[in-house]
Amino acid sequence: MVTAITFFIILSILILIHEFGHYYVAKKSGMLVEEFGFGLPPRLFGIKKGETLYSLNLLPFGGFVKIFGEHPDDLKKRTKDELDRAFSRKPWFQRAAVIIAGPLMNFILAVAVISFMFSRGVYLPSEKVTVVEVTKSSPAAEAGLRKDDVIVSMDGERVDSVEKMVSLSKAKAGNRVEVRYERNGDRAVTSLVPRQDPPRGQGALGVVITDMEIRQYPWYQAPFVGIRESVRVSVLFYQELFGILGKFITFQRPEVEVAGPVGIARLTGQAVESGPGAVFQLLGLLSLNLALINIIPFPALDGGQLSFVMFEAVSGRKINEKVKARINALGFALLMLLIFLITVKDIRSFF
Repeated sequence: MVTAITFFIILSILILIHEFGHYYVAKKSGMLVEEFGFGLPPRLFGIKKGETLYSLNLLPFGGFVKIFGEHPDDLKKRTKDELDRAFSRKPWFQRAAVIIAGPLMNFILAVAVISFMFSRGVYLPSEKVTVVEVTKSSPAAEAGLRKDDVIVSMDGERVDSVEKMVSLSKAKAGNRVEVRYERNGDRAVTSLVPRQDPPRGQGALGVVITDMEIRQYPWYQAPFVGIRESVRVSVLFYQELFGILGKFITFQRPEVEVAGPVGIARLTGQAVESGPGAVFQLLGLLSLNLALINIIPFPALDGGQLSFVMFEAVSGRKINEKVKARINALGFALLMLLIFLITVKDIRSFF
């Protein structure tokens, strides 16, 4: 129950902050915003403030913004003043700004969350393998290894990940190996013999290790680190995306796992179990992903609508509204099919 509530809260925050971006810039651009909805229809009730109806809707997550003039039918039987404030009658750069504002707000939220997390301390992957615990009477204990020692190399081979150390330990089992490590900034060396048949629940060396380290920055540095990390993750996201598309084109199976609603709900459950910090971190990462996905130039996404606006601005020609509607409908159908397939995969992974 807690997982379900948390999932809906996260989803609502992501969508509402996104829609608020569209709403705010549309208002500032002089467009007529007819409705800002909390939740999704059907409508329960609404309060009209000025020219905008603020509604509460039945489905308790997400939200929407209805801007006058987004659809051709909006322009029928309207006054000249209203038509001048229609979305479709505004200059291209104002329409583009309204479209971009949604993903931008998600990006800003992600930067804010990531910055806050860095000010509190975040565990991130590193190239240092640190000893977390040493089992009594184990090869590691007999060799003098202690908690917080950093393993540098084994038998001359650099150790830069947990996987590398586990692999080397198994490969060298039964043979004496030289282990170089760092303690309190000083380098040292010892030797041990990895066990071929360790006790249940223990590894060849008898240590618990991690390649994660905590990174924390002062509050005045954290925003710059948050921006840098958000940009870095964004670049990696698009690199992975193009890699997936390349695999599809060449009929190869992509190695990257993609999560749909069910998968995200499962991640939310894991975050809830780990504590508020993990939930907050998940919120930031999902907000960043939503921003990056939404700005992709694909029909039915903000990026697709932005592509229409930019085409009209460059070509000086209006795209037929029926053509736009058909392209958007096709894009939406493809998105729904993709979400359905991912959801089926996520459900099958339970069994």
